[in-house]
Amino acid sequence: MSASGGYLDTEAARAELTRAVEGARQGDESCFATAYRLVQPGLLRFVRTLVGEEAEDVASEAWLQVSRDVREFRGDGDAFRGWVRAVARNRAVDHLRWVRSRLQPVSWEVSYVDAGPVARDAADVVLEALSTACVMRMVRELPPDQGEAVLLGVLVGLGSPEAGRVLGKQAGAVRMAARRGLRGLAGQLAG
Repeated sequence: MSASGGYLDTEAARAELTRAVEGARQGDESCFATAYRLVQPGLLRFVRTLVGEEAEDVASEAWLQVSRDVREFRGDGDAFRGWVRAVARNRAVDHLRWVRSRLQPVSWEVSYVDAGPVARDAADVVLEALSTACVMRMVRELPPDQGEAVLLGVLVGLGSPEAGRVLGKQAGAVRMAARRGLRGLAGQLAG
């Protein structure tokens, strides 16, 4: 697919982005618009995996920050894409924290949770016992790496390799964090 489709898979598209970023750093609005056009489709897909339907709002917040800070950016087009992605990830995390803080406590009752050896998948036990809102409240109580891994793996449905790319971690580390997080959630249910 061409650069106009949002993919930067050709040397020409990467060079175009590098030129656009340099112009944007100098204050050229048309260059910033070109950088936006080249990066936005992929960025929006990335943010959508993190926050779902709120992706456009979160991506807009990220671009607002990028527009304020682009003069300080140093690097080529690939580095710019990575920087914009990091900004968007931070905005997504902020958004998820805000959403979690706004969730109303959910009244729920668990009649029985097997606290012994896990015979079923811990994700199934957790999701069967609680609503998504309650899970989000409980995920907020997990260590951040575990909470992110559970959020992306169980609630968003990403596999360990995809979640690892989003979090900048190895797939095995994400799998382990998710496993620990799910066991922590199961322990909260049993307690």
